[in-house]
Amino acid sequence: MAVNSNALVPTESAWVDRLFTQSAFSPEYQDLKFTLHRKLLDRINLEMLSSVAVDRVRSEVRSAVARLVEEEKTPLSMMEKDRIIGEVLDEVFGLGPLEPLLADPTISDILVTTPKLVYIERAGKLYKTPVQFKDNQHLMRIIEKIVARVGRRVDESSPLVDARLPDGSRVNAAIPPVAVDGPLLSIRRFGRDPLKAEDLVRILTLTDGMMELCKASVKARLNILISGGTGAGKTTLLNVFSSFISEDERIVTIEDAAELKLRQEHVARMETRPPNIEGTGAIRIRELVINALRMRPDRIIVGEVRGEEALDMLQAMNTGHDGSLTTIHANTPRDAFGRLEVMVGMANANMGMRAIRQQVSSAIDLVVQIARMSDGSRRVVALTECVGMEGDLITMQDIFVFEKTGLTEKGRVTGRFRATGIRPRFYEQLRASGVQIPTSLFQTVVELGVPQS
Repeated sequence: MAVNSNALVPTESAWVDRLFTQSAFSPEYQDLKFTLHRKLLDRINLEMLSSVAVDRVRSEVRSAVARLVEEEKTPLSMMEKDRIIGEVLDEVFGLGPLEPLLADPTISDILVTTPKLVYIERAGKLYKTPVQFKDNQHLMRIIEKIVARVGRRVDESSPLVDARLPDGSRVNAAIPPVAVDGPLLSIRRFGRDPLKAEDLVRILTLTDGMMELCKASVKARLNILISGGTGAGKTTLLNVFSSFISEDERIVTIEDAAELKLRQEHVARMETRPPNIEGTGAIRIRELVINALRMRPDRIIVGEVRGEEALDMLQAMNTGHDGSLTTIHANTPRDAFGRLEVMVGMANANMGMRAIRQQVSSAIDLVVQIARMSDGSRRVVALTECVGMEGDLITMQDIFVFEKTGLTEKGRVTGRFRATGIRPRFYEQLRASGVQIPTSLFQTVVELGVPQS
């Protein structure tokens, strides 16, 4: 995403003042905090406390930290004492300097570029924060703590890792030698209360009619591919679509790092496993897709297809496992199909291009293209049906499109959602499944208004 350099300077001082003070990031303050942390670890045995109730452990540790603070010769006010006690507890039980950011539900991304340079994204805009780590080793400890929670590792032999936080937030870390200036950490936040269908309609991600068509498509067991760029909202949309699946169906989810939050009870979740320290034992998405077929699934949901597993996914869709959902990185529905063709080729299946395209066209029924606008908002810019093959080409037709018309004085995107007037070929399949959609839905135009708060 292109970032206006001026957007990095404002830190929304009122918000920052509530969480931080500049003295909290002085070298003396940081040294004091880490001195207390080391003394605390010398005095108590956290492993012995692991068998005690969490609330009691936290209370005992807080008391120990308070005593250490009182022993310090450094003069501190009551406010500073409370703050440093809280921050030492964050170091012991949480993610250190990141805890205040993780406690703010309005923050969608936390981006640690260097120990002294931390940015956040809120409402689609980047802001620089005063949050700092003491040094590279401090940041590295936080990364290792995150990774260890999900049974993964990060070191020089495996310097890239994907993980997740307990709330499902997605974490990516890169450390030297691939990270030139020290460890890099990115956290993609997910709301504590996942967005629902009505929420997406309210914030104008798509119209009520478009959501009605998507809901009907899921209920009628169409195979749906959600396409979009990084941060466009593909996973959020996948979560919403999965909520339309009936409670009496068995769902198998496959992800690199488990982050989907399905509301149904009967969900079998699987995630990949990286290679061990000897470089063996990796479990890839392709192997999980193959295994899922033996688990008697009614629906298969793949968090994202990005490699040779695309072939197995398409074959599952074509051999009775209809109603499957997945996402892909692509800028247009046509590009999404092009990427699927390349991924199938990566599987070394020795298939001709026409055979690959036949697999794709017969497997995918609907492509939902979502994009991130310049103002940070997300819009479903196209609902596109895959019609079939004409000669050697896959034919597609747009059912709904979003047409951008300009920007307001405040930089908000204006436009309209427009039905193309084409009734999809799968319309009869929807009716046969008992889903009734008025044909007038395919003639609607909705001008983009101001989203409700």
